[in-house]
Amino acid sequence: MTDIASALWLSAHPTDRSLNGALRAAGVAHLSRDSAVATSDLYAMGWQAALTEDDLGGVGGDQTFGTRTREAHLAGTLAPDIRTEQAKLREADLLVLQFPLWWGGMPAILKGWFDRVFVNGFAFNVTNAAGRTLKYGEGGLEGKRALVVVTAGDRAPSFAAGGVNGHLEALLFPLLHGILWYTGIQPLHPHLIAATDRREFGGLNHERDRLLTRLDGLPAEEPIDYRTLRHGGYDRDQRLVTDAAPLDLGIHECVAVPA
Repeated sequence: MTDIASALWLSAHPTDRSLNGALRAAGVAHLSRDSAVATSDLYAMGWQAALTEDDLGGVGGDQTFGTRTREAHLAGTLAPDIRTEQAKLREADLLVLQFPLWWGGMPAILKGWFDRVFVNGFAFNVTNAAGRTLKYGEGGLEGKRALVVVTAGDRAPSFAAGGVNGHLEALLFPLLHGILWYTGIQPLHPHLIAATDRREFGGLNHERDRLLTRLDGLPAEEPIDYRTLRHGGYDRDQRLVTDAAPLDLGIHECVAVPA
């Protein structure tokens, strides 16, 4: 990827008067110098987190809810706010996901964005001309990349290999691998802003400069080298043929998880 023509900056923090709010404003302004940047501030938007019958635009019947969600997407009857977010994502080369780490993961409102926007037929359960379902490295959002920007109260070493909180990329495996990579998006290594509740926190200016430097280098960055489902060494049951420990999430990468 040589440049970033367009991006979607998606943020999930309850208030603008926060570290997250200041970093988002700086990051969006910086990225907008050379790229078209759309934004979605989920709390400011009053985003509804739950995918419900009301989102289907009247598509009923006896089929499963997931099937009717697909039909609503294909028919263009999904709720307007869902279709707006899908349009933003469709246009973006880069997806930036910014959120505070709450209980080992993303805030519920952000999970709800994925639940409602990444619906059947749009992000997953997409097939090729031969009828093969595309997932894990292929899919409805193939060709895009994503950067996760996460703030955490604890110090950085606690999110490294051997840290009590777990390695950050393992902690975020359901998002990086289970959502992004599953739908064809290539995730970059997460950007951690740590120790926000501790004395050793570097401060807003330091973290702002570090984030902007990271954004400048994104075009040259390599994504996490996750294995593809088709060519990654998985058997017919989609289990990796390996002697590695079954709980070692790093086996799903082509190289070891960095320390």
